[in-house]
Amino acid sequence: MDLENFIRDVPDFPKPGIVFKDITPLLGNVDALRETADRLAEPFIGKGVEVVTGVESRGFIFAPQVAERLGAGFVPIRKPGKLPGKTESESYELEYGSDTVEIHADAIKPGQKVLMVDDLLATGGTMAAACKLVEKLGGEIEGVAFVIELCFLSGREKLGAWNLHTLIRVEGE
Repeated sequence: MDLENFIRDVPDFPKPGIVFKDITPLLGNVDALRETADRLAEPFIGKGVEVVTGVESRGFIFAPQVAERLGAGFVPIRKPGKLPGKTESESYELEYGSDTVEIHADAIKPGQKVLMVDDLLATGGTMAAACKLVEKLGGEIEGVAFVIELCFLSGREKLGAWNLHTLIRVEGE
């Protein structure tokens, strides 16, 4: 199944010059959704992954499905102020400013093998911060998986320390 057929380009969203990669057609097709989760999980089967994280918000769609396939738990990584317990946070730079992600301080146990999942790899800043959070808690990152990679934004460079798996690679826009 060619998953690219289920990704819709939306020009000039959210602002002029951006081509948004819309995953809602993929989410609306049960076979494509199942295939996506299977392909995200496949390289990590038998690797001892104990926890799969999903980065807010679209990572929440795929990570629990991948976790189920791997027999692992799911841990959300969220924007500030969304988690009720004690948290750890990591800030990162954006093109114009900065942002922060948080995780519950007790969500990852030292030595646990963790798979990081999100829908899209663009510049890599959000996922790099999420990986730092997991490592701060003592987690061992087994891999980082994305549905789509926008190669022309070079996000892979920020994630070079980790095993990177992407399903759809967009070379240029």
